[in-house]
Amino acid sequence: MREIIFDTETTGFEPNDGHRIVEIGCIETVDKAPTGRTYHQYINPERSMPAGAFEVHGLSEKFLKDFPVFADVAQAFVDFVGDDSLLVAHNATFDLRFINAELGWVGLPGYEMDRVVDTLAIAKKKFPGSPASLDALCRRFNVDNSDRALHGALLDARLLAGVYYNLTREGQKGLDLNAQGSAADRAAGRTFRPARSFQIPEGDLAHHQSFIQENIDDPLWSREG
Repeated sequence: MREIIFDTETTGFEPNDGHRIVEIGCIETVDKAPTGRTYHQYINPERSMPAGAFEVHGLSEKFLKDFPVFADVAQAFVDFVGDDSLLVAHNATFDLRFINAELGWVGLPGYEMDRVVDTLAIAKKKFPGSPASLDALCRRFNVDNSDRALHGALLDARLLAGVYYNLTREGQKGLDLNAQGSAADRAAGRTFRPARSFQIPEGDLAHHQSFIQENIDDPLWSREG
């Protein structure tokens, strides 16, 4: 399964209030393992930077003014995401709201929420009553976030990749064949068939025992002590 773990930085909270994306960071993973492919882009929002937003990510109007506007990078972002990859974000409704608004403004289709996994929702369900911020989850799972003095889209996507792996790996512990898929799988709407038991035909079992007796001398499992 190809997944795109992504984060955005913006000028504010609502695109309908004139706020824009100023940074996008994406990490490609396959079966939750990073492939090394990334997408990272600073974006000129063509507007002022509120002081509150600057305090969060440290991206100033002066720094951003020479970067491309979203219309010039939209296709590259869409191409990186691809047609069937799963999108993973922390507080995904916020990021998706901005991504879809920006895509809509340049005439490109957005993404449906059923294609998105929200790690914040998973964390709140898995650890009810506990802090579920990205920093808190990094501490819980011992993901090194010591470089995170400010928010940064690519850095946060990298940290989220580690958090996401830990959030969703429980179903793999002990090779539990009765697990009904990870929280991310369920959030993505994927369904699983119940585990089935298989009986070994008596002939196959007899053949196996005969093979061991004829070909393996003094097997370790037959020794005492």
